[in-house]
Amino acid sequence: MSSTRSRANPGGMDVLQVLGADVRPLRERKPPWFKVPAAGGTRYRELSKLIKEENLHTVCQEAACPNVGECWERGTATFMILGDTCTRRCGFCNVKTGKPTWNDPLEPARVARSIARMGLRHAVVTSVDRDDLPDKGASAFVGVIRQVRAQAPDCQIEVLTPDFQGQEMPLARVIAERPDVFNHNVEVVPRLYPIARRGSEFLRSCRVLRSAAEMGEGEVVTKSGLMVGLGETHEEMVATFEVLREHDVQVLTVGQYLRPSERHLPIVRYWHPDEFTALEEAAYALGFDHVAAGPLVRSSYHADQHVPQPRPGVGPLAVSG
Repeated sequence: MSSTRSRANPGGMDVLQVLGADVRPLRERKPPWFKVPAAGGTRYRELSKLIKEENLHTVCQEAACPNVGECWERGTATFMILGDTCTRRCGFCNVKTGKPTWNDPLEPARVARSIARMGLRHAVVTSVDRDDLPDKGASAFVGVIRQVRAQAPDCQIEVLTPDFQGQEMPLARVIAERPDVFNHNVEVVPRLYPIARRGSEFLRSCRVLRSAAEMGEGEVVTKSGLMVGLGETHEEMVATFEVLREHDVQVLTVGQYLRPSERHLPIVRYWHPDEFTALEEAAYALGFDHVAAGPLVRSSYHADQHVPQPRPGVGPLAVSG
């Protein structure tokens, strides 16, 4: 595979010119704060079996998320629709890229059926980028929202969407269905976009978030997330938070980037939990309604706490929202 196909060298460029030469080796012992109990409880096994039977994809499993056991015990899960092949090649992402072929008109019904059978109180629905589709995949999100409302009316729905290439109509179709939360991650500070998010634009993503807030007319919570570990500074992060608040983002998540393989961008450093606490405090000072910041925080981590919940979770770790 040529260097232009490696996420660690997007477009054949030398990412160390941006990240600096002092990066972490791929295989090393992680700091102690990354240790979490392995998933494997009764409810985890039950849900794994159900998802396999329905031929569904969850980000929780596909990305080997360290929080999967905790989230599933709380009654939350993240489903990935529109296949497992993305039309973009972000430097940090472990989803395969290429020419997608997935087209399953019954997928929305199957996702909703699983959500109902799992008894979830908060479901997150995301997708790969589908720049190959005329509507960029918006109709699939619409279908899932409608099916969940019909089959699991007590479950709150959060959509984590691509940027739809900045097109207004696909976004308008999704927001018209009134998901409880609209999430679109900006992922990294603007300076890192050329190496981390080729094919995307920071301000375009911000405009998507602002448009979602305007179209939602106060009925849809807006949310975004970022990673640290690629050489950004505390000041850069806070400046990015400020831009997100200017674009009407209400909920923010911040977590540590973990390198999936040698073909992905290297880690510059691991942020200490105290530094995440400082970021959280800075974000609240800017006026965010809810902030989750920590080494293991992911976009959907404790997503059920980001909006009021009409009913409690189901497992021993669950708490009322």
